Amino acid sequence: MKSYLAIVEKDQGSALGVSFPDIPGCFSAADEQETVMANAIEALQLWAEDMPMPEPAPHAIIVARPDVKEALAAGGYLISVPLIDNDTAIVRANVTFERGMLRAIDAIARERGLTRSAFLAGAARREIEAKH
Repeated sequence: MKSYLAIVEKDQGSALGVSFPDIPGCFSAADEQETVMANAIEALQLWAEDMPMPEPAPHAIIVARPDVKEALAAGGYLISVPLIDNDTAIVRANVTFERGMLRAIDAIARERGLTRSAFLAGAARREIEAKH
């Protein structure tokens, strides 16, 4: 899975802005820190639907750019954003769990009004987002 470095910046009285040095014109925003990654992933997905995606530049190349240096010096910070393909085709997958774990998954999914698949997909998404 490809990941792109993004700069997160916040001006006084504004939302958190997210821009991608490798992808000029691709940007996102978030009112809360907790939604920065999800919004950034969505921005990449939408961009990739219509535009060719360049290869991600290495960290050393990104941080050497004058515009990135300036943003970081002004209080911005970098995050690594995974490009999760926006392919909504449903596919069947066979997975194996310990019986006790599967019971726990099913119980929590039921409590939340979710199917086992929806619960596991959501948990996987949160784990992928947290990694970055």
